[in-house]
Amino acid sequence: MKINKDPLPLGKALLIVVCLSVAHFSQAQLMQKKEVFTHADTLRGTLNSNRDWWDVQRYDIRVRPDFDAKTIGGSVTIGFKALTNGEKMQLDFQQPMIIDSIPGARFERDGNIALVSLGQSAKKGDSRELTVYFHGKPREAVTPPWDGGWIWKKDKEGRAWMSVACQGLGASVWFPCKDHQSDEPDNGAGLTIIVPDSTMAVGNGRLKSSKKENGLTAYTWEVTSPINSYCIIPYIGQYANFSDTLMGEKGKLDLGYWVLDYDLEKAKEQFKQAKLMLRAFEYWLGPYPFYEDGYKLVESPHLGMEHQSATAYGNRFQNGYLGRDMSGSGWGMKWDYIIVHESAHEWFANSITTKDIADMWVHEGFANYAEVLYTEYYYGKEAGTDYCVGIRRGIRNQDPIIGHYGVNKEGSGDMYPKGANLLHSIRHAINDDEKFRQILRGLSSTFYHQTVTTRQIEDFISSRSGIDLSKVFDQYLRNTQIPVLEYYPDDAAGRVSYRWTNCIPGFNLPLVLAGGDPVHPTTEWQTTPVGKGGLDQWKPAAIERLYYVKTSKLSSKPS
Repeated sequence: MKINKDPLPLGKALLIVVCLSVAHFSQAQLMQKKEVFTHADTLRGTLNSNRDWWDVQRYDIRVRPDFDAKTIGGSVTIGFKALTNGEKMQLDFQQPMIIDSIPGARFERDGNIALVSLGQSAKKGDSRELTVYFHGKPREAVTPPWDGGWIWKKDKEGRAWMSVACQGLGASVWFPCKDHQSDEPDNGAGLTIIVPDSTMAVGNGRLKSSKKENGLTAYTWEVTSPINSYCIIPYIGQYANFSDTLMGEKGKLDLGYWVLDYDLEKAKEQFKQAKLMLRAFEYWLGPYPFYEDGYKLVESPHLGMEHQSATAYGNRFQNGYLGRDMSGSGWGMKWDYIIVHESAHEWFANSITTKDIADMWVHEGFANYAEVLYTEYYYGKEAGTDYCVGIRRGIRNQDPIIGHYGVNKEGSGDMYPKGANLLHSIRHAINDDEKFRQILRGLSSTFYHQTVTTRQIEDFISSRSGIDLSKVFDQYLRNTQIPVLEYYPDDAAGRVSYRWTNCIPGFNLPLVLAGGDPVHPTTEWQTTPVGKGGLDQWKPAAIERLYYVKTSKLSSKPS
């Protein structure tokens, strides 16, 4: 997903878990700032009777951009399957883009959608195709990838360089589609990009053909796996490429690198990190999810985005985040932030995709924690923890991580560092690194190429860990308070009293103290022997390093 914008100018299933109450959801909504949403927001963010009955099977897109006029024209053929009988379908296509025609169907516009009446009603089980011809001047990105749209740039030699960044904004900013994350094309997508002969066009997956005619070349790329519509992206410029292979967990993985011709030598050096990243993430997260479509890095006219099997790269061939360490720990300068973070999204965002953008922490929290795991894999566990603690400085705790549902609204930017530190806290509560690794790999295999809700992810982690973490997830995802562990050491008695405060009712994050002693604080006072680790293991530095909490030592005995 989009990189966090804030730093830029710089089988024991627990039934309790499944039964998370509606009250929790309502509480989370009440905590969010009052926002006003429109009819257009609901049409975009909610499934309805004109969306539910059909399931996207494939997109085949043809697009021809005009760099000077900043316009595009083309068509999209949508293969779909009827889940029930249906006759009207909602297509998303943002103004000011224009639909020219839909052969065999009628349509009427309602703002950023087209309501299409099929010439012949679809029956349950039917497989059908609909072709839409379109043209127009798509919204231009101002500060991509955060303020998205079509990107019209020139490279350092003044040559045309084009692409798109549209996460959140949606793929409907440039082609008609079912613009909802819950429905990905089951059979992948084809993208044909028609450009002048002097220019190269790159897309997702593998190059299937290139055909020259009348001074133009049509490059056709194809992915065979399901893909988020916002990840289907053309890159157009003076590209050169080189390739490599990796013998990974599922066999030979093809690696492709596409960069502007004058950056070729720099890329050959910097992109060596891609193999290091893939090794680390296959260890922690499981096999790369798109062996069939290969792995690519494509130089882009913006910082970066997780475009499936064609990751956008704009980090200027340097380590860190544009040469800066996001954590302040020093470890962030050991590796290229965009290669690591954006590639982590191949597992969390592209293979596992949230149905609603409100649950985007599943993408960003896991990708941010993957940075910690990468650091740990090559530099050791303490280095990874240093990095994780360092990124806390980006947490604001102003709004909950979970956004508003049904209106295409993501939650707080805290989904990045706070989401990562939530996972760090859970990992240490489990107190078994191999079990935690198998949970991550289990997520990748269980939800492989699927769309999910946050509840599915939360319940899976609770079930596999053997700990009911429902209140922990509620605390960190749906609340802005930082829990405080109050404790009172009774030296004479050799005991410690403790409880959680500044938290939701029932918060019960278990702790394993630095000396190895497990404790299970709740919001009620408990007392335990000091333990083999002694009082030092109760010091803030010892606890707060492993858990995203605060500690408070009381000077008087609690009543």
